[in-house]
Amino acid sequence: MAEEDLKMGKKQVTPYWRVLREGGYLNEKYPSGAKAQAARLRKEGHSVQSKGKRLIMKDFEKSLQKL
Repeated sequence: MAEEDLKMGKKQVTPYWRVLREGGYLNEKYPSGAKAQAARLRKEGHSVQSKGKRLIMKDFEKSLQKL
């Protein structure tokens, strides 16, 4: 839904791209895949690197939210 909202010009959407898999890995199942998620995270100032065939957010622990 968030992708559709963005395409329709909405400014406030749930930032699904900030949700990572266990270990800081990006999610291939998100809209447009992990590469698009990486681009959004980089735009927000995060570092993303390759680890084998997968992408991982560097130092993701520093950005974790406490519940």
